[in-house]
Amino acid sequence: MLPTVARVLDLEVMRRGLPQVVAGADHLERPVRWVHVSELPDVAGMLQGGELVLTTGIALPDDREGLARYVRELDEVGVAGLVVEYGRRYFDSLPRALVHAAEQRGLPLITLRRELRFVAVTEAVHALVVNAQLEQLRVSEAVHQVFNELVVEGAEPPEVIRQVARMAGAPVVLENLAHQVLAHDTAGRPEVELLEDWERRSRGVRPPGRTGHDPRSGWLVTTVGARGQDWGRLVLVQDPGPLPENEAHPHTMLLERGASALALNRLVVRDRESLERQTHRTLLSGILTHALTVSEVALRAQALGVPLEGRRLVGVVLRQRRGPIPAALEAQARLRDFTELAAGAVRACRLSALVGALDDEGVGVLITLGTQQDEHAALDAFSATLRRMSAEAGRDDAAAAPAPVVAVGSSVGSVRDARRTLLEATQVADAALHDAPGGRAASYYRLPDVRLRGLLHLLRDDARLQTYVERELGPLLAHDAEHNGQLVQMLRIYLEQGRNKSAAADAAHLSRPSFYDRLHKVERILGVDLDQVESCLSLHVALLALDAVRR
Repeated sequence: MLPTVARVLDLEVMRRGLPQVVAGADHLERPVRWVHVSELPDVAGMLQGGELVLTTGIALPDDREGLARYVRELDEVGVAGLVVEYGRRYFDSLPRALVHAAEQRGLPLITLRRELRFVAVTEAVHALVVNAQLEQLRVSEAVHQVFNELVVEGAEPPEVIRQVARMAGAPVVLENLAHQVLAHDTAGRPEVELLEDWERRSRGVRPPGRTGHDPRSGWLVTTVGARGQDWGRLVLVQDPGPLPENEAHPHTMLLERGASALALNRLVVRDRESLERQTHRTLLSGILTHALTVSEVALRAQALGVPLEGRRLVGVVLRQRRGPIPAALEAQARLRDFTELAAGAVRACRLSALVGALDDEGVGVLITLGTQQDEHAALDAFSATLRRMSAEAGRDDAAAAPAPVVAVGSSVGSVRDARRTLLEATQVADAALHDAPGGRAASYYRLPDVRLRGLLHLLRDDARLQTYVERELGPLLAHDAEHNGQLVQMLRIYLEQGRNKSAAADAAHLSRPSFYDRLHKVERILGVDLDQVESCLSLHVALLALDAVRR
């Protein structure tokens, strides 16, 4: 980077003049962009900032106000420092007004006690400046070469972030707009130290502009996005502290180049989704949101080779059961793979269908059946094929999720009703997600299969259901919140064990007297008798409704 005032003072040519810092000693890290020799008292008008001004002081003002004005103008233009040579105007000390003004402004003021050839100083410093600029060009070229190769090779975000961290020698974090970590590289530091309480810390860092440095945290932050759509931030995590005066952060270009590579990668990954999947997803979204008319949907689907008119349509929604929560970028990749898996199952069963991602978690399938096709046989074959293909894919993936949920809506006879079957399948899928996997004989779910839990899930947004939950369980929920208790859980265990107190105590891992005592507390708080079947039924429904509302 550019030489600092301290570096210039350490040059052999400067040491010959016996330099002495008389003011602004705490600001010697200012970068020196150039050296300017001038005796003019109004030289500030010819400067651009970053210059080290050399003068004999022969034409400086005599009065206090003039000297203060001279220093103020130099400081306001952003000079790196002022060097005054003794022997012409001043011999063994500088005017107090000059020193005081420089000290107040934090402007490095240096005296030369021995005469120097100023041209030798300018040559030496300019050589350093030119070398620094050449080094910057070399570093810039290296950075661009590295990231160009990463982009061309289609490197994934973790590799891009790893390169940024390696070249910066500091941890790097990629986060989304909700300040959730998408990927990171600790650069050898403890992971918990980097990520602990990340969201709160990140929300407090809001530097101005698309790229900025926050001196309180020491973070350098740049926005990640393309085509006018920002979707994240790339953060270089360093120790708190301000930057050298009048100097940009040395890793600004590196971070911005990394952000560009990430933005381009996102566009490329998005484009990796086949045109067929994109078109199917657009049609399914158009059906659900009414963005497309019935005739438009039918026409476009026909052009895709998926005839919808004059056929029975069955909406299917596929959801992956929640295993270990993956990172956001990994979750996106899994959904993309799951969508392709569903499309493969449709092809393997020789079915005609629209297949595309509905949201961040589910895949929608609109199956079209001819008059001679058996609906149950087709759905059973599709579900079995999907589960088999999912299991085969999971053999190579230790983190693979359990078997997916296959939810089916009622069949309809026209494109106009396609939205209804898809919505019904979505509601069934949401409710079926909480059913135990492998506990059913049928290979897919329909509305009757989700029973009371499914009904409550469908009604979860109804204010009357929410009021019912509060009326039945409100006092107990408030008691648990206030005392950090588990009485709601004790009640749930008791009801799930069929009101068998002994079995419930064993399930709760408590002694019977302790468990019975907790049940008595529940009765006192709610004002109910747990020996009454109707009271227990109401409370059990309220617990199921609470689960639906919370989900």
